[in-house]
Amino acid sequence: YTMWKPQIDALQNDFFVICYDTRGHGASSSPKGPYSIDQLGSDVIHLLDHLNINKASFCGISMGGLTGQWLAIRHPERFNHVVLSNTAVKIGQELAWDTRAALVREQGLKPIADTAASRWFTEPFIQSNAAVVESLSNDLGAGSPEGYASCCEALAKADLREKLESIHVPLLVIAGRKDPVTTVSDAQYMVNHIRSSALFEIDASHISNIEQPKAFNQAILDFIA
Repeated sequence: YTMWKPQIDALQNDFFVICYDTRGHGASSSPKGPYSIDQLGSDVIHLLDHLNINKASFCGISMGGLTGQWLAIRHPERFNHVVLSNTAVKIGQELAWDTRAALVREQGLKPIADTAASRWFTEPFIQSNAAVVESLSNDLGAGSPEGYASCCEALAKADLREKLESIHVPLLVIAGRKDPVTTVSDAQYMVNHIRSSALFEIDASHISNIEQPKAFNQAILDFIA
């Protein structure tokens, strides 16, 4: 949840903010996988139930954006707004995710963490924010290989193309103009297939909430206000 600090700081005075670690990440447990998008989404519903929260707004980035789509499809009655950032209806290819899962189980997370920054941020941001980049890379490297690999296996199978048009929760899609992982055209595809959606382009790469926190926070505030 540390990667959401700029958003927590901006929102906590006006909203009750819940910031959770996805299973297999951070301080959450890492049960043996593979995981599925159904499990990742159901974890959110179980957390809301546990906290006696009937209705919330949800914001998720990358894999969390896939979770947000699943929530909007399966449990629309629980959400006022959903923000999907730097994501797609299907992220990457199944074989690539399965290969990465096998690599992480064999070699740990260090090889992934050592190269993550180039996928996450633009080069100018990396050059001028070395401490932030190093901290996030270290957090990834210190994570659970089994948890990460199991989430890779969830991404390998997750494909929500057939269900998008059933979404009617108000939805904001944030796309990084320089994102090599989930592109603006991926975001445009979602907006084209979801009636109640809008697109916000941001001048950032994949982890746009950290690269452009002010623009990101303002987009969320304008949307949920």
